[in-house]
Amino acid sequence: MSQRSVGLGALGIVAAATMVLAQQAPERVTRGDLEVLPVRANVFMIAGAGANITVQVGIDGAVVVDAGSADRVDQVISVIRGLSRKPIRYVVDTSADADHVGGNERLAKAGQTLFNVGNAFASGMTNGGAAAVLSAERVLTRMSAPTGEASPFPPAAWPTETFAQPRKYMYLNDEGIEVLHQPAAHTDGDSIVFFRRSDVVVAGDIVDTRHFPVIDVARGGSVQGEIAALNKLVELAIPSVPIVSREAGTLVITGHGRIYDQTDVAEYRDMVTIIRDRIDSLIKQGKTLAEIKVAAPTKGYTLRYGSDSGTWTTEMFVAAVYDSLRQQGAKR
Repeated sequence: MSQRSVGLGALGIVAAATMVLAQQAPERVTRGDLEVLPVRANVFMIAGAGANITVQVGIDGAVVVDAGSADRVDQVISVIRGLSRKPIRYVVDTSADADHVGGNERLAKAGQTLFNVGNAFASGMTNGGAAAVLSAERVLTRMSAPTGEASPFPPAAWPTETFAQPRKYMYLNDEGIEVLHQPAAHTDGDSIVFFRRSDVVVAGDIVDTRHFPVIDVARGGSVQGEIAALNKLVELAIPSVPIVSREAGTLVITGHGRIYDQTDVAEYRDMVTIIRDRIDSLIKQGKTLAEIKVAAPTKGYTLRYGSDSGTWTTEMFVAAVYDSLRQQGAKR
């Protein structure tokens, strides 16, 4: 599959919305410094507002996966209103990271619940008629923690619906939507969102095309859980075979960067697995973390995914894999 760029032409949101309503494939559009990429007939990706945001639209309203950063939420709302005349019904958080949940409060208040306020909240939802915010239970735990969190969030930004089981599902806009909890990947609260009819999977930060995956050991992430989540993505996605020239198959919207296909995810999974095995072998040889870093276990992948600066460096990734494997070994 050829790489899909998020570089977009200067077209208006209204034109895109008209084409959506006509059930035609819209053109790429820009709104300010945000970029809107049509993924399927009724599924879009918004880039430039923190984490990539996915929007599914249809007769029931808009389902938004990840809310982006707080400072871009008004632009995001404007884009969504251009894509659908229906209200936002659900905001689904794939993790508790600030660039995924920062816009929760404003997006929810800009939307409208599918249920009437008089009897819908007997189950405990108290968002007053706004759109529901759905996540794995651990996301709410992280966001509502009174201390120890790097980015505290007000109660109005917290998820209003959570689930502890492996799968939460719903049927909106003429398709089944599965939210699949991945308990120990990037963090302990990651979810994959699968739009079954559209054949689109939203991976969150389980896949970050900019660098090695961020494994946040302090928040329950692990290299084994990361590989398990990548295996789940590979299992869900179907490649464009046997007619590869069609460039069809399942599309995977990543947390940051370009859209992947099944082959891309498998290559990313293989990369993480190979590095995990190298570090594990060095640990079994009695090597210290400093010695392992000198051994360069990311060799062959450093030029593509590595970095010596920024928020996630190659050394930080190696340390996270090392710590994760040591913790796993201590539990045996």
